[in-house]
Amino acid sequence: MSLKDIHFELLATDPCGARRSRFRTEHGVVECPTFMPVGTQGAVKAATPHQVLETGAEVILANTFHLSLERRRDIVKRAGGLHALMAWPKTILTDSGGFQVFSLPDKSISEAGVSFRYGKDDATTVLDPESSMAIQRDLGADIVMAFDECVEYPTTREYVERSVARTTRWAKRCRECELAPHQHLFGIVQGGTYRDLRERSARDLREIPFDGYAIGGVSVGEGLELLKEVVGYTAPLLPPDLPRYLMGVGLPEDLIASVERGMDMFDCVIPTRYARGGTLFTRTGRIRVTDKRYRKDRYPPDTACECYTCQHFSRMVLRHLSYAGEALYDTLATIHNLRFYQDLMAGMRTAIERGKFRTFADQWLARYRGARKTRS
Repeated sequence: MSLKDIHFELLATDPCGARRSRFRTEHGVVECPTFMPVGTQGAVKAATPHQVLETGAEVILANTFHLSLERRRDIVKRAGGLHALMAWPKTILTDSGGFQVFSLPDKSISEAGVSFRYGKDDATTVLDPESSMAIQRDLGADIVMAFDECVEYPTTREYVERSVARTTRWAKRCRECELAPHQHLFGIVQGGTYRDLRERSARDLREIPFDGYAIGGVSVGEGLELLKEVVGYTAPLLPPDLPRYLMGVGLPEDLIASVERGMDMFDCVIPTRYARGGTLFTRTGRIRVTDKRYRKDRYPPDTACECYTCQHFSRMVLRHLSYAGEALYDTLATIHNLRFYQDLMAGMRTAIERGKFRTFADQWLARYRGARKTRS
């Protein structure tokens, strides 16, 4: 399969290495650095597509593994593709399913692919590079991820070395598969926390090549310091003229550290999952809205936020809605957290354009962490 022009533009590079860029798919322009809300099974939990759009999101993520189960693939087909199913007019990225498959307890990995038991009937299912590509082709996402092996942390060097070689061979098989004319295929660099294996993986994948590149396997429990180290030496190995995607990351401090190291794209369930669990992100740190200190608090979650939630609801009311078990709470909290993340990304884009990313990051983190320490 030939490479397709993703119309990547590197607009500015901060002295620290942070990049301000954009790319374009059939469904629109994506300004980077960008954060992608996760709609695993074809929907961002607790929010309508219109509400997600209003937060400023330009690309969302859905999952190949989950959408291939229990005839869901046929439902997407009958709906007219993933964009129609999700009522999402902009760019969609689909994960290959590798992370979800390799997190299952009972699986068998071979050169052919991965077999596992899943579902109500516990039937054996096989996912391999060819089937992952076929599913993603049918789903119709704009950006398609190559099928890879995501190893857990920690893992022995011997196993990671074998896994990296297998991931490269699988990537070649993915590259040979025919996708829809509008689809772009990204390769995924693996290698655990072993620098030379990351270097080998990046070198081999660049030779294939791909329409964009991702760093995988850095949100599996290694912690922020190791994440910064791995991203720091892996990002420069990726082509400078294509998008760079860090998979499954993460918390605001993770995003800032990774943008500083040259990454462009991010996704994570944290903002939506934390929202439903009662945690709201603010510019002065995270708050647990269910805490009794907010039972008479008439302030919005974040006084500097212009989202629908902050314009119409106080912490006191959100606390009430949460304890009352009202579904409205989940929606309002999700809207706020997603807007918080989009505002953070917009702030980083502006800082990079001005060549002042490090100043922005230091001031933002000082306020975010300082206020949190004061409250604790």
